[in-house]
Amino acid sequence: MSLAPITIEPMQPRYNRPVSQLLAQAFQAKFHRRLHLSGNVLAKGLETLLDYAPAGPFAPRSVALQQGEVIGSIGMKYKSAADQLVRGKRLPPLPAVFPLLRRRGMVRLLAGLATLEHYPEAGECYITDLAVHPAHHSKGVGRQLLGWAGEVVAADPGLDRLSLHVAASNPRARQLYERLFFQTSARQNRQLLYLVLGERAWEYMVLIQKGGQIEQ
Repeated sequence: MSLAPITIEPMQPRYNRPVSQLLAQAFQAKFHRRLHLSGNVLAKGLETLLDYAPAGPFAPRSVALQQGEVIGSIGMKYKSAADQLVRGKRLPPLPAVFPLLRRRGMVRLLAGLATLEHYPEAGECYITDLAVHPAHHSKGVGRQLLGWAGEVVAADPGLDRLSLHVAASNPRARQLYERLFFQTSARQNRQLLYLVLGERAWEYMVLIQKGGQIEQ
């Protein structure tokens, strides 16, 4: 019996809950030693963040769907995304996220994400996160989402590369990126990230793509 096809669609508000659950599973798998949060609490906090800062034209998010179920998600941002966030053009009032600060684990996560924040340069499309449902690991979902990101770069004459950070303790993810021709551009040791999330060593990986062609 053939499997149902997987489709990639732009993020919509109705996907906030399942995407937040995917991200919660991914964050717990990576940072459980520091967060000490239940999956439900973490997912609810992430859903609040998705409601607070929805996907936009310079910070797009897409989801992988199979039979209407969200099985994967990828977030990206271009250079001007950070500027738009600072100006606050598309964000609801800040007090909406204040309840998250009542839990130490959420404060740790927010501090870690802020420390790992990357501001893209001109031409750079930065992958902020990539998450796949555990039941769909090793089925090509992550590769398909990364392929979609590559299509975004190819379609925009102002973009010429994809980039991301991967924890050095996650060789499986790094090997996937290397198979797709990402190359490590820098290795970083971040003491603050170790204190809040338990991960000190990170690799910044880049894939150069010009005119729809990957440069190796």
